[in-house]
Amino acid sequence: MSRFLALVPAAGSGSRFGGPSPKQYLQLNNRPLMWHTLQTLAQIEAISEVVVVISPADEWFDDFDWKLPKLKVLRVGGATRAESVRNGLLAMSAAEQDWVLVHDAARCCVSATIVERLIATLQDDAVGGLLALPVADTVKRADGETRISATVPRQGLWLAQTPQMFRAGLLLKSLEGASSPDITDEASALELAGYKPRLVEGDAQNFKVTYPRDLALARAILASRKD
Repeated sequence: MSRFLALVPAAGSGSRFGGPSPKQYLQLNNRPLMWHTLQTLAQIEAISEVVVVISPADEWFDDFDWKLPKLKVLRVGGATRAESVRNGLLAMSAAEQDWVLVHDAARCCVSATIVERLIATLQDDAVGGLLALPVADTVKRADGETRISATVPRQGLWLAQTPQMFRAGLLLKSLEGASSPDITDEASALELAGYKPRLVEGDAQNFKVTYPRDLALARAILASRKD
C-alpha cells in the first residue's frame, strides 16, 4: 500500500525577509515559525512521516526543541528548492508509488483540513496535483517603468500553494529531467515533463510568510485557531 509522506524543504536563507536568521527559525508564538508547519503536518493521521530537509551547514536547527511525532531531519539541502527536494527524495525511504506532499516551511498557517482534502482528492489521481486559489483580483502586467502595459484576463488563472502532492518516483524523475531555473515549484517540473497536475482549491490563510509584516498576520491566524 502506498504511503503518504510530507517533505519540507527548509535549506533557504530567507534573504528577502532580512532577519537575523533564516525566516523558518524566527520566533512565532514562542516557537520557531517552521515548528507550526511541521506540527500541523505531523498531526495528520494519513501522513506516516514528516521529512524536513535543511542545509548541511545549518547552524540554527539544533538550537530548538523539535519533539514532534513522525519527524525526520535530513541535512542534504541544496542551493535551490528543486535541488533540496530532489536530494530529499533520494535520501528518504520512499517507494516509487508513495505519495510525497512537498510543503513550504514558511506556510505555517496551513490547516490539517485542507491537507486532508488534498489527500482525499488526489489519492486515486493518475498524476497528482496541488493546492491553489483562483485569482480573484484584476491582474495587471507592468512595463520596465512600472506602468501598466496590459490587463491580463484572470479567467483560468490560479495562485499555486503547497502542499503539492505527487508520486515519489514520478516527481524524482521529473526533477532530474529539467534544469533548475525552469522549476519554480514541483508542479512546474511535472508540467515540463508533459504532465497536467490537478488544481485543488486551497485556503487564503495558507499564505507564505515572505516579509516581516507577514508575521503579524500569521500570529493572528494561529491565535484565532487556538482560541
